[in-house]
Amino acid sequence: MFPSLDELPPGEDLIAVGADLAVDTLLDAYESGYFPMPIGRRRIGWFSPDPRGVLDPGNLVVSRSLRRSARRYVTTCDQAFGHVIRACGDPSRPHGWIDRNIVDAYTRLHLAGYAHSIEVWDDDGLAGGLYGLAIGGLFAGESMFHRRTDASKVALMHLVELVGLEPGRLIDVQWQTPHLASLGVEAIPRARYGQLLATALNLRTPSAFDRSISIRDNEA
Repeated sequence: MFPSLDELPPGEDLIAVGADLAVDTLLDAYESGYFPMPIGRRRIGWFSPDPRGVLDPGNLVVSRSLRRSARRYVTTCDQAFGHVIRACGDPSRPHGWIDRNIVDAYTRLHLAGYAHSIEVWDDDGLAGGLYGLAIGGLFAGESMFHRRTDASKVALMHLVELVGLEPGRLIDVQWQTPHLASLGVEAIPRARYGQLLATALNLRTPSAFDRSISIRDNEA
């Protein structure tokens, strides 16, 4: 369904518009190097950025202050997926793009065992987190949020622990930002991303992501 990355014009991020957000469509997209984002009203755009932001798990930069911050929190996986994605989609956040259709689609992926959340907790509740897809050795990060200092960074630290340092494992963050660059994220050509993706997809999905549906979501 999706064109090979080798066929795409360099420097273009938005590649196609349309299609649906069914589980099979989304899996095909990620395995082909694409991801969806809403554009305009009720339209889905399919993106494959050039360059692409990626994190080699072994290259995560953890400062002393971040390690100190991490001691204040408790981290979990797949214990509150619904809460995390809704927090990421808070309409009051600047440049928000996660709408109801996206929430519903990724909740279906979560129930199918592909979408996962990392939660960061403190005594006051959910302090931050992130969510994305785990397919083989690829973790395709979609969004993160924080309510307390460094909570989203701590979520990324925990994600790296779960993904592991086996060669070939890959965390896709879509675009590099100055904030992500400070954590070790690189911007690489799309063609190179395609090569890394092919390697990652041939690896086994980390056992940490073999989880049942969210306990706290059932209590919400």
